[in-house]
Amino acid sequence: MVAWKNLDTLDSYQALQETKGSVKLTEVMAGESGAERVRKYAVPMAGGLSYHYAAKKVDDVILEKLAALAKEAQLCEKFEELYNGAVINLTENRHVLHHLCRGQLGKQVMADGVDKREFYKGEQDKIAAFANKVHAGEITNEKGEKFNTVVQIGIGGSDLGPRAIYLALENWAATHNTLKMEAKFISNVDPDDPVGVLRGVDVEHALFIVVSKSGTTLETLTNESFVKDALEKAGLDVSKHMLAVTSETSPMAKNSGYLAAFFMDDYIGGRYSTASAVGGAVLSLAFGPEVFASFLDGMAAEDKLSAGDDPMKNPAMLDALISVYERNVLGYPVTALLPYSQALSRFPAHLQQASMESNGKSVNRFGESMNYVTGEVIFGEPGTNGQHSFYQLLHQGTDIIPLQFIGFRKSQNEKDVEVKGSTSQTKLNANVAAQMVAFACGKTDENPAKCFAGDRPSSIIIGDQLTPEACGALLAHYENKFMYQGFLWNVNSFDQEGVQLGKVLANRVLDHNTDGALKEFAALFGI
Repeated sequence: MVAWKNLDTLDSYQALQETKGSVKLTEVMAGESGAERVRKYAVPMAGGLSYHYAAKKVDDVILEKLAALAKEAQLCEKFEELYNGAVINLTENRHVLHHLCRGQLGKQVMADGVDKREFYKGEQDKIAAFANKVHAGEITNEKGEKFNTVVQIGIGGSDLGPRAIYLALENWAATHNTLKMEAKFISNVDPDDPVGVLRGVDVEHALFIVVSKSGTTLETLTNESFVKDALEKAGLDVSKHMLAVTSETSPMAKNSGYLAAFFMDDYIGGRYSTASAVGGAVLSLAFGPEVFASFLDGMAAEDKLSAGDDPMKNPAMLDALISVYERNVLGYPVTALLPYSQALSRFPAHLQQASMESNGKSVNRFGESMNYVTGEVIFGEPGTNGQHSFYQLLHQGTDIIPLQFIGFRKSQNEKDVEVKGSTSQTKLNANVAAQMVAFACGKTDENPAKCFAGDRPSSIIIGDQLTPEACGALLAHYENKFMYQGFLWNVNSFDQEGVQLGKVLANRVLDHNTDGALKEFAALFGI
């Protein structure tokens, strides 16, 4: 029987409080002891990746207590309930089924009288068939010419995840001759966004994907109007250029204004939807269905690891346990995500939503107040750019900010140059290795301004190369990490009521139904 309890009611959590300050990185990471930790504290992941946590403030004693916490909190059992179709999202009385988009971890899940794995797989097959016809020139524009660009119109999870993964694999696909179409993205209701994107698009040879689960998302429908206007002004048939990704019950579902429609449902939250039709359509058109399938394979393989009951062999669970230890025992509210890979330039932005929208909650699953902090602030930038931006504060600021690095031994292409005895990739990797030791060990100096206190924790996920499988494994790792964090904090990681109030008030402004401060702020914009 699974019991959903607040973190501070667990005996194992209370035991962890006694370990605060027991590990000093300046001591354990120095010399041969540091080398021994690097060799010891690592967990294999899917996609050729591995999670290394030697530079975290843990030791065997703390890890044993974290394993006890995982057991008492029934993390493995809660994940099993989720993937077997329990109604985990209590607020909205919904299943949580995004894992079914990439495989079947447990038993058959039926919802609304439908086998949901078969439903999601069926939509993927429809998308693959459509993409193959576009690439083969069987689906063309009015002149019988091939489409060469795909533009996704969506916001939030309909934009951040697909955009991050497209950018992550664009160079890989170009190098491996599988870049079929260029992809662009329109998200912001700011008119400068659609106008700027459309300025660089040959609309005659472009397909536009409108992504809205409800079919009523104001920002998305507004940007769709920009695109329709551009198509009409070019003398084109709008219905021959527009695709819909929506629910089967939305007004977009059976609409002759779209060339094709692909479906999702309410059991997959936007921030977890990259594996669904939301990401599948644009990524299959851009790279080909085979590449998207490989991406899903990487996610499925990582999901299987994430289902294991031993935290020392379950990288997502271990990452979550250590991060909750940092947040609730060590008191660190912020985490920096630092990919040393330009391809992952938008990955931190996607994980900001995936983490902060999931676990930024002040009541537990049952709507009750809690006596401990939850969630973490996520920010980041690719290395080495970040080193010349905010690393000053990370190294010498008054706050200690845990760091999560991501790195790869090889770049995604074969082009590189050698300068002063080393290639660009070697210089990149030298920097991330150096940063981890610098943050952990610090440096003393007679000049206080040149002192580095060290004792600043970090981890790294490292792989050989950012391939589709590795990219899928990386995304699944973080999705499952955030899920396990939510289980530990006893919050509902799968609703997002916090985004609703602003929308309601914005509609009041647009309807000129305002008073007080809302009326005056609106007046500042001439509304």
